Amino acid sequence: MAYKKSADTSLKAPSIVRREPVQSRAQQTIHTIFLATAQIVEQDGVSALSTNKIAQKAGFSIGTLYQYFPTKEAILHAMTAQARRAHMNQLHQLLLDAEQQSAVDFEGVLRQFIHMNVQTFAKGSKTWRALVRFAWRHGDNDQMIAATRETSDRIAVTLSRKRKAGWRAPTPALIFVLTRAILGAIRSAALEDSSLLDGEELEDELVRLALGLLQESSSSKEEVKKRPNLNHDD
Repeated sequence: MAYKKSADTSLKAPSIVRREPVQSRAQQTIHTIFLATAQIVEQDGVSALSTNKIAQKAGFSIGTLYQYFPTKEAILHAMTAQARRAHMNQLHQLLLDAEQQSAVDFEGVLRQFIHMNVQTFAKGSKTWRALVRFAWRHGDNDQMIAATRETSDRIAVTLSRKRKAGWRAPTPALIFVLTRAILGAIRSAALEDSSLLDGEELEDELVRLALGLLQESSSSKEEVKKRPNLNHDD
């Protein structure tokens, strides 16, 4: 599968991109560089990348490429950052649509949320999986943390606005554990190139995990009540 240009064509990573693609011609140049990079990864893998190969494949001089990206790593970071932004926009739209429904299918929205994350960060073509693995291993940690926090905050807002009977209040601790557990499992599956990605079992288990965290139960209340006080002096 070739690299696809996302709906959001602006690259919001000035520390990565030397020249911001404001004009349509510049945006097309960026897109061509991305396509060339994806084609090389598809044919020979990430390790075969070099700025010279990318420029040659794209039909540009190396000087033109350097106007936008200082290194091959910067190109890969920009590609994954753009895709991540488009993905987050889709997730936010999913949650916004749910908020506007009079009767929300909470489990359906939860399953769709997990499915979209698995599809974006763990499935897809050999090329896309290679790019995602690169991003997990060598990505900008600050950007990834910020994206996770943004998604967590958006989930908390939705769960606060559309409370479901029998579900726990979306406390900061609950939302933190929920989002990191889901994304952590997906990240591990992507890095390990797990065979679980070939079926639906992983998504099913993530849905069960999320429901287990979100649903209130009498047993969980009792466990919290009986929690021993560990903050005592010997």
